[in-house]
Amino acid sequence: MRQFLMLCSALGLAACAQHDTASYTETAGKPKSVETHALEAGARLLQGQAPLNAVSAYLNGFHFYNGDMNGQMEAHHYVTRLNEDVMQALIYDGNGRDAKLMGVEYIISARLFETLPEEEKKLWHSHDYEVKSGSLVAPGLPQAAERRLMEQVVSTYGKTWHTWHTDRDKELPYGIPALMMGFTADGQLDPALEKARDERLGVDTQARRRDRESIVQPEVDPAANAWEKGEVIQLQRVRGAGEHRHGDTAGPAEINESGRLRQQQQRSDPH
Repeated sequence: MRQFLMLCSALGLAACAQHDTASYTETAGKPKSVETHALEAGARLLQGQAPLNAVSAYLNGFHFYNGDMNGQMEAHHYVTRLNEDVMQALIYDGNGRDAKLMGVEYIISARLFETLPEEEKKLWHSHDYEVKSGSLVAPGLPQAAERRLMEQVVSTYGKTWHTWHTDRDKELPYGIPALMMGFTADGQLDPALEKARDERLGVDTQARRRDRESIVQPEVDPAANAWEKGEVIQLQRVRGAGEHRHGDTAGPAEINESGRLRQQQQRSDPH
């Protein structure tokens, strides 16, 4: 328990200490006014930010567009651990105040991944190579704490969607979300990206690779990383509500009819 608490403390400190990577692009629009700054300051003092305060880790790695290996970018993950099997990450294009929210990643354990339908698994990527290669790092963490975290991440799987493609100089979140993947072998990640990241953050990918040689290589589910087998999946614009369609007419919301609204209210009741 003591080691766990020390790790959590270190994670929180690391998440707050890194501010050395600027966003890929400027945002369209006028600069903030004095009034807006004042309103923001007041809101920070008066409003709760529990979901943001739950972020406990900062991970830095790389993604590429599914089906487009040349579409590579650095990704800054701010991770919340929901339980021992599920994490969720806000993904930014930098770690400063100008960072743009590029997308989200959902991370689950191998145990939960085994329960997914085979078609669903095709949307997910493994994290074993990212960990073993040293390309996934937790900047600011002591070496022992980072290694323990990587031992937990190495066997997990991620499902990642990017909604703002600032890596392609998009000043606004144009277009539809893109499914992203993680690297699985040497020779895929552009070494220039790794070198620039290492110099900027003061990390050594190759040293981490050597340190992680003793981390057990997990068995990867063959249904993950489907792009390796030629099954590339991306969204297309469609008319209608698509696979999440629940009905065509106005009426009681599906979340109400199903009872989930009532269940949410019960879980929210402090008594």
